[in-house]
Amino acid sequence: MQLVINTYGTSLRRRGERFVISHRSRPQPIELAASKVQSVVIASSIHLTSGVIELAAQHDIDICFLSKDGQPYSRVWQSRLGSTAAIRRAQLCAADDDVGAATVSQWIAKKLENQQRFLTQLQSKRPQGTDAFDTALRLLPDTVQKLLQLSGTVTEKRASIMGLEGAAGRVYFECLSKLMPSEYPFSGRSRRPAVDPFNAMLNYAYGVLYSQVERAQILAGLDPQIGFLHTDNYNKRSLVFDMIEPFRIIAEKSTVLLFTGRRVKREFFREVPGGIELAPEGRAALIANLNERLDKAVKYPIQQPKRPGGKKTRRIKLRVTIQYEAHALANQLLGRCDLPRIVDSDSLFENDDG
Repeated sequence: MQLVINTYGTSLRRRGERFVISHRSRPQPIELAASKVQSVVIASSIHLTSGVIELAAQHDIDICFLSKDGQPYSRVWQSRLGSTAAIRRAQLCAADDDVGAATVSQWIAKKLENQQRFLTQLQSKRPQGTDAFDTALRLLPDTVQKLLQLSGTVTEKRASIMGLEGAAGRVYFECLSKLMPSEYPFSGRSRRPAVDPFNAMLNYAYGVLYSQVERAQILAGLDPQIGFLHTDNYNKRSLVFDMIEPFRIIAEKSTVLLFTGRRVKREFFREVPGGIELAPEGRAALIANLNERLDKAVKYPIQQPKRPGGKKTRRIKLRVTIQYEAHALANQLLGRCDLPRIVDSDSLFENDDG
């Protein structure tokens, strides 16, 4: 499980091989076996003991700290490298050759396909308002075709990729804006700070996913700062921004369906200088929804390295597919498999309401 602590003043300490969570509002503390915890996310000010850090390190559990807008600003991790430097050397080479170009094109194409699928699902629930979807549902598949037809290295086609992706994104979010309840309008994306409740919640949801993707890359031996499409910069997690693309739909679905399902409350948000952010109540509601979605079992194609044709499908938790994708990329860079494989759109959208 992922342990998320979002309540101000919570105490997290160690008792043997268990984490102990306590708060003055609860008469009895909660105890969790470290063997059952995958990661710890701290989204508020808490009391944390050094024993917790030691226990987490012993069980390869990362402790991730999120800012008020959901961005991971620090991570406590065990000190062992845990992988071969050959992966990072290959990662540097791939950034400048066809491998990086093909990988990032596949990720972005899958993101657009997922967004198309989501809009189609939303449209099927709204037979009286189909005109709002026409432009986006026409542009998204056309953009995927143009994207996959581009040739050359990432450097040679970066501007074209980002131009196509940006145009598709604007139309996609314009379509979503027409579906929002009248009391929660928005006009396009706004980041830090968000200028409306929708973007405040979506930004936080993306931030939670960033921490999941970065964790997966570290475990796979990848360097989160060596990206393909996103350029290098000081402390910029370029590969995280690249690999999150096909998984963004998880955050988008949670956010949109909370709003369209009228499960969002005014007290979920609060004003900050220059914009709006999620209040603790809003973070708790969003994180609970995201975790429920991430813990859902989905179909995922499994292929053993060096065994062509050995692909099979398994049902695993959606959050685990992020880890599989990172390991698939590492194996690809080492020449052990083909392109990374992400969860199928049919599986991502089963049993969902629009």
